[in-house]
Amino acid sequence: MALMITDECINCDVCEPECPNDAISMGVEIYQIDPDKCTECVGHFNEPQCQQVCPVECIPLNPDRVESKDALMQKYLALQAAKKDA
Repeated sequence: MALMITDECINCDVCEPECPNDAISMGVEIYQIDPDKCTECVGHFNEPQCQQVCPVECIPLNPDRVESKDALMQKYLALQAAKKDA
């Protein structure tokens, strides 16, 4: 599943640069994660990097975006292919 940022976010700016898929951006009030780009760092790292650096632990799994590790790997491969084509 993709990750999400809750309203406990303090806009500390540490998660955005850690995302290897550029899935994190500033929203209207807090940072947000694009679920179409979030692979939970599958393909890049063993653990989601944004969760590792978040000082307030406001980045849980998104229950509305249930995805298997295989599905996350397929998303990673598609994102990498799109980067090469760009």
